Amino acid sequence: MEPKKTKYDTNPLDPDFVKKTEEIGREDNGDPITQDVRGGATREIGSSANENARGNVYSEAPTRRYDNLPLDSPYQSVFVPPTYSQPAPYQPSPAPYRPLTQMPTARSVPGVGLPEKWALILPYAPFYIGVVASLIELFLVPKNETRVRFHASQGLALHIAIMVVQTVFGVVGAITGSSVGGKLFGLAAFVFLIISMIRVWKGEPHYIAPLAEPAKWFEEHIKRTKS
Repeated sequence: MEPKKTKYDTNPLDPDFVKKTEEIGREDNGDPITQDVRGGATREIGSSANENARGNVYSEAPTRRYDNLPLDSPYQSVFVPPTYSQPAPYQPSPAPYRPLTQMPTARSVPGVGLPEKWALILPYAPFYIGVVASLIELFLVPKNETRVRFHASQGLALHIAIMVVQTVFGVVGAITGSSVGGKLFGLAAFVFLIISMIRVWKGEPHYIAPLAEPAKWFEEHIKRTKS
C-alpha cells in the first residue's frame, strides 16, 4: 500500500525523502544535534588594538579632512551656497561732446592752426565753403578736440541734407516747370546756416537732432590722416 503523503513531500521521485531527512537530523539517542546554550549570560570576547578605532565614528571616513580640525568635528555641509561678489553697475561711456553754453576762445586748434572761434563757425558757412571746411577739420583735427569735430561733422551732415533736398526740388521743378519751391528752400537753408554761425559764435548750444546719426557716423569714420 502506498504511504500517505504530507505537505513536506517535496520530491515526488523519492517517497522516503522526508523520513531520511528526519533520521539524519537526530543523533543515535533520538535527540536533535543542535541545542540551546544554557548556563549563564553572554560575555564580550577580547578585542585587538586595531578595533579601538571603532570608538570614534569619524576616524575611518574615507574623505576626512585633516587641516587643523579635531577628529570629532562635523563635516562641512556641501549644500552651503557659494558667495559671489556683486558685479559693478553698468556705466555708459560718456558722450564725446555735449553742446553747452561756452564762448569759443582764440586758442589755436591743433591740425588746422585756426583760432577755435573760426574753426567752430566755418563748417556752417553757406554754399560749398562749409563742406570744404568740415572735411578739412575732420581729416586734420585730432580726436581730443571733440567740440571742433562735433561742429565739423554736424555742419557736413547739414550741408549734405541741404544738397539732397535741393536736388529733389530741382527734379520736381524740371517736371512741373516751376522753381519756386526750390528757391524758397534755398533761401530758408541760407538763413538757417547764418543763424547757426551766429549761435556757435556766441557760444550757445547748437544741436540738430535729426542729423545726430549721420553726424556721429562722419565723426567716427573720418579720422585724422597723420598724428
